[in-house]
Amino acid sequence: MSNDCLFCRIVAGEIPATEVHSTPTTLAFRDINPQAPSHVVVIPRAHHANVGELVAADPGLASEVLAAAAAVAAAEGATDGYRVVFNTGPSAGQTVHHVHAHVLSGRDLTWPPG
Repeated sequence: MSNDCLFCRIVAGEIPATEVHSTPTTLAFRDINPQAPSHVVVIPRAHHANVGELVAADPGLASEVLAAAAAVAAAEGATDGYRVVFNTGPSAGQTVHHVHAHVLSGRDLTWPPG
């Protein structure tokens, strides 16, 4: 755990979050600034700064994060589709440096918007 990491503090219970899915290795909670009707953040409980570091350190945990993302999408009723997004690095918009997947659904997410 990193004491200055927002998501580590959520995992530790120091900062509240609206939990929607939990496993021994992952946690999923509602995004506080949703970009879609359903916007859930999925994180590993262990701290890894980004998806590249996670895959290099623990490919099995990376798979568990993706499985949790799929479980969240199913629980959210994303029958027409959903998007899973990992922002890695500042140029990609990563603002919390604890790897996390955004699971978005509930509206048309095709690109370009039409």
